[in-house]
Amino acid sequence: MRTTLKFGLTLALGLSLSGGVQAQTKEIRVLLANHPYGDILKAEIPQFEKQSGIKVNVESLQESQLTTKLTTEFATNSSSVDVFMTRPLQDGKLFAKNKWYEPLAGYDFSDYPANTVSIVTYDGKPNIVPLVTEWQVLFYRKDLLAAAGIKVPANFDELEAAAAKLNTGGVAGLASRGKGAAAVTQLSSYIYNFGGQYLDKGVAVFDSKEAVDGFRFYGKVVGSYGPRGVTSMSWENILPLFQAGRIAMWTDASVFYGQLTDPAKTSLGADKIGIANFPAGPKTNTPFYATSWGLAMASQSKKKDLAKTFLEWATSKELAAKAMVANITMARTSVWEDPAVVAKVDPGLVETRAFVAKNGVPTDRPFMSAVGEARDLIGEIIIESINTKGASPQIDEMAKDRAAKVNTLLRDTGEYGQ
Repeated sequence: MRTTLKFGLTLALGLSLSGGVQAQTKEIRVLLANHPYGDILKAEIPQFEKQSGIKVNVESLQESQLTTKLTTEFATNSSSVDVFMTRPLQDGKLFAKNKWYEPLAGYDFSDYPANTVSIVTYDGKPNIVPLVTEWQVLFYRKDLLAAAGIKVPANFDELEAAAAKLNTGGVAGLASRGKGAAAVTQLSSYIYNFGGQYLDKGVAVFDSKEAVDGFRFYGKVVGSYGPRGVTSMSWENILPLFQAGRIAMWTDASVFYGQLTDPAKTSLGADKIGIANFPAGPKTNTPFYATSWGLAMASQSKKKDLAKTFLEWATSKELAAKAMVANITMARTSVWEDPAVVAKVDPGLVETRAFVAKNGVPTDRPFMSAVGEARDLIGEIIIESINTKGASPQIDEMAKDRAAKVNTLLRDTGEYGQ
């Protein structure tokens, strides 16, 4: 039966300051990512320790280092980690398959969109609390569109027409990631809107006509109207170009909106930059709505009661609201409906998030353990498509070949057909 676990900072724990000395002998180990939300947690932990009587030993690592450390400790059954930040789409499948997550049967997930909960649920049990979300949007230059008499593109036909008209010698009409594996996440929404998928029930299907149409369209618009050298560009290369006024439109993750409108980071005024829903494709409009970070308990933890107390606090509505004000787009629904919170959030983020919370696909890459290898394979098709502006006769064969290789990866990890 679902129960709501409430964390009243003092009362729920039945602790008083007089009992703090004895309670301080209780300790947990928490691994966080070097991420803005991890920074918020670190800043608030001293208050948590004071009021809960639980000592928190914190370690912060870069995301790849975090994955490596957790994998090594869990695989050798030598871990003392109790709670940790985790990437559901990058690490979730592997960690869940190895039962490194403690199922969160008692956590109340009613404040989270169903699509975010679905991606953290394994064997019918939620294993991760969604923390930070991002979704694909269209960033655009309001001034350039207005000068050209172009309305904000609402579908792929309008997107292509606008990109062609806005593309000049000094300004790229449309940018999106072109650097192989890094481009897979941004390609995903294009494929979804053509009616395709990367995987279907544990089988690679990105060689379908719908998916190949998505590959070709992406290659056509990015190859024709993107910045020079786009096949060597990921977001960190495109972001400064947009900030410098050299890109008219950009499809990428919502997380970059704050940097685009920050006067300290861009030469453009915030009034010149718009954000809109990702344009609809010929079949649908279901862009990705990804849970980029979540918080989990370690199944190997010997202090699960203390870990649960920390997890409840670290994923509370109060901290989610604080993160939202700091431009971190959180998963909890209630903070997006809180007038005091959304008054401090750009209306464009509120509107686009409401759309994807209802319509978005919770994955932006193949959801499998060998996701890195799969992204490399799909990235090869993306580069071929961009280099030929979507016209290469090899794309169909490449898609079949790479899909077969991804299916081999799925078989090797025991996930084929699952």
